[in-house]
Amino acid sequence: QVRLVESGGGLVQAGGSLSLSCAVSGLIFSVNGMGWFRQAAGKDREFVATIDGAGRETYYARFLEGRFVISRGNAKSTVYLQASRLKPEDTGVYYCAARIWFGYSSFKNEYKHWGQGTQVTVSS
Repeated sequence: QVRLVESGGGLVQAGGSLSLSCAVSGLIFSVNGMGWFRQAAGKDREFVATIDGAGRETYYARFLEGRFVISRGNAKSTVYLQASRLKPEDTGVYYCAARIWFGYSSFKNEYKHWGQGTQVTVSS
C-alpha cells in the first residue's frame, strides 16, 4: 500500500505564500507521477499541478498564472507545492495524489492513491 500525508496548510493573507508537503510512505517504488488537486467548499475537486516520476517534467493548471511550483525530493518520498501570491479563490482543501503509471496527468481518475488533504485558507 501507499500512504500520502499532506502538511503545511493554514491561514494566510492574500498575497502571501505557503509551502505544502506530501510525505509518501509504503510501496514507494510503485509510485511514479504525483499531483496536487484542490477542492473548494461546494465545488468539484480540481487539478492544480503534476510532476513526473523523475521530477523533470511538470504541468500546471492555467489559472495558476505561474504562482505555484511543484517539486519532489530526491528519494521520491516527498512532493512539494510552493504557493505564492495567494488569492482568496485559492482557498480549499489541497490533496496530494500518486499514480502508478509513468508520466504525469491532470485527470483525477488516473491517480490511484490520495491523501487526506490539508486546508488552505486565504483571507482578503
